[in-house]
Amino acid sequence: MTATIYKISPKDAWDAAEAAGTFTGAPVDLKDGYIHFSTGAQAVETAAKHFAGAPDLVLVAIDAAVLGPALKWEVSRGGALFPHLYADLPMSAVRGVKPLPLGPDGRHVFPPLED
Repeated sequence: MTATIYKISPKDAWDAAEAAGTFTGAPVDLKDGYIHFSTGAQAVETAAKHFAGAPDLVLVAIDAAVLGPALKWEVSRGGALFPHLYADLPMSAVRGVKPLPLGPDGRHVFPPLED
């Protein structure tokens, strides 16, 4: 599978995770029992579907190889395989964090993504 996966998060929630040294998940992750991620090819659609118009988001790039067997690729939206982490996300897996601003059209402006 892909080497880099992505998590979209409100900036304040991500700042709290960095301060704690681990990310335990957003409310939807806690409800579902795993942390939702997207590949580079899936991230724009994920933002449009689940974060439309939301300000103050960050895009967190994650090294999938660091996550080991707790990372599962499972069928989700439209039959595509999505990465799901059945553990807390350690900060050691984070490759970088970038702002995910809204453009003039109200859609999020993404930096270049790896896939």
